[in-house]
Amino acid sequence: MNGARRDRAGTFLCRLVAGALIAAPVMPRAVLAQAVGLGAVRDLEVQELEFTPMKPDLYELDRGVRVLYIENRTLPLVSVFARFKAGPSNFPRGRLGAARGLPSLMRNAGTTSLSPDSVDKMLEFYAVQTTFGGGGQSTFTSLNTLTRHLAEALGIWTDMVRNPGFDSARVEVWRGQELEDVRRRADTPGRLAISQFNHLMYGDHPVGWEMEPEDLTPAAVSPDVLREVHRQMFCPENLTLGVTGDVSWHDVKPLLDQMLEGWPSCPGELADPPEAQFATAPGVYLIPKELDQSTVILGHPSEIRLEDSPEYFSSRIGHSIFGASGFSSRLMKRLRTEEGYSYSASSVWTTPVVSRGIVGAMAQTKPESTVAAIRAILDVIEEMRQHAPNDVEVKEEIDRVANGFVFNFQDPSQVVSRQMLYASQGLPLDWLTRYLRGIQAVSPRSVLRTFADNVDPSRMVILILGDPSKFDPGLEELGPVTIIELTEPSTPPAR
Repeated sequence: MNGARRDRAGTFLCRLVAGALIAAPVMPRAVLAQAVGLGAVRDLEVQELEFTPMKPDLYELDRGVRVLYIENRTLPLVSVFARFKAGPSNFPRGRLGAARGLPSLMRNAGTTSLSPDSVDKMLEFYAVQTTFGGGGQSTFTSLNTLTRHLAEALGIWTDMVRNPGFDSARVEVWRGQELEDVRRRADTPGRLAISQFNHLMYGDHPVGWEMEPEDLTPAAVSPDVLREVHRQMFCPENLTLGVTGDVSWHDVKPLLDQMLEGWPSCPGELADPPEAQFATAPGVYLIPKELDQSTVILGHPSEIRLEDSPEYFSSRIGHSIFGASGFSSRLMKRLRTEEGYSYSASSVWTTPVVSRGIVGAMAQTKPESTVAAIRAILDVIEEMRQHAPNDVEVKEEIDRVANGFVFNFQDPSQVVSRQMLYASQGLPLDWLTRYLRGIQAVSPRSVLRTFADNVDPSRMVILILGDPSKFDPGLEELGPVTIIELTEPSTPPAR
């Protein structure tokens, strides 16, 4: 049911809201005509709705493969998700190109029994939609298909996941595209600045690695290397599955068992990436480049991690007030509205599960206001450290999260895919409920305490990409200045 309708007696209004049918009494027309007006609106009493998020059932297949399942008969469609707890960050630098290329090549380079064109034709014939992606320590893939085609679609998809063909012609096309992307990286100032800042902060660490020509030599991404990396990532011990849609567990379980049958075990457990050292000293790091705008990024390591703790939840509200809430944020009000330094400015506060993150900010400004914009950002940080946000600011951010909470549960596929992500990060399956409860407990004092304890202007690593001949005075006053000279990517390797 979509929208609303009145029954024959004219006494009830039915509406489908977040998967639940709600019936509310409606006054007859004669009574309604007498009740209209501001007074009537003020006198309306509306019962508070209780929202109970849908929860997936949890099953376990052979070899410990967990399956999150929600039956949904709304449409004759089925979605199947697979998430593997392995990604590019689990491999040494010499395997970066192969590990990052796997998702794209598994989709586009055929299987050991089907050419790339044959895979495309079969997916089109059965109207199957697929996704492949990943990064960090996780890789994922999914399919969506009509219920009547589930067995065929799951067979094709399983072949793509388990037996990629890595067609040499398709690998070469992908390699050429990646080399071109490397060559063009310096053409986008924002992307270049973020890349260089990550390298400054993380150094020789998977988070700071960027694809370079030497990662894309024919030997580095050969079919043999791709198969080696694939065997270590895509194996049952790394796998969590999810299923939603127009199929019962009784009917889908044999298909999933068949998917796992004969799948070789992981050859060994992949190593976690090392702890990032964050060895770069505070100060200014300048990349001279003749540009019409300066790109500024500043930050330092943060100890706050994604977990069920008051400090984590306070950091999320503080991050939003500081610079993550768009036009209403402190940074935007200061840099754009009050000073006119920047069209956009935002905060950065990453909170990984198992390692330290980064807290800071970024903005673009005209060269003549580069130093002034940085000073304004540092001033806003100091204000957040010295004075608690007012009750209205905190309430607005809490309400924004709470009011948007229902949109995390718009459909079963969304619920299952989110829960799989949380499971892969070691978070409890009721994480979203805990998150909302934690956010609602944040106070102005807790935001102040979190900023005072975790954000320090004197520790900032400040990266500037721009034309120093046009900068306003005072750059040296921000800290020791180090010049970073960029080198052009080397000539792409021959085939």
